[in-house]
Amino acid sequence: MNLTMKLELVTLAVTDVDRAKDFYVSIGFNADHDARPWDGIRYVQLTPPGSACSIAIGEGITDAEPGKGAGILMVVNDVQEAYEHLTSAGLTIDPPKDEGWGTFVYFADPDGNKWSVQQLPAQP
Repeated sequence: MNLTMKLELVTLAVTDVDRAKDFYVSIGFNADHDARPWDGIRYVQLTPPGSACSIAIGEGITDAEPGKGAGILMVVNDVQEAYEHLTSAGLTIDPPKDEGWGTFVYFADPDGNKWSVQQLPAQP
């Protein structure tokens, strides 16, 4: 198998986005994005120094209770291969979907923890 996988982003539920952002910046995280792409959505991405994995906090990006869980995004080099691998392991999931900022498949573990698997768009 030539599939590569790396942990890219962990979504954390928070009660106060500005307070959480200030906290993470104060301990050295880089504030990569702070955007409101749609009504009811605020997306803040922060990355620890030197890390390839970031966290996301915001409004309308998770239905988890603050402090109770996380959503996880993994980047792969071939989302179709990842889809085939997951379905061959017995998962019933929708085929890859191009979301504009990458192509995704989604699945959950037996406890309902949600995963997103993304192939990044080709860079010019």
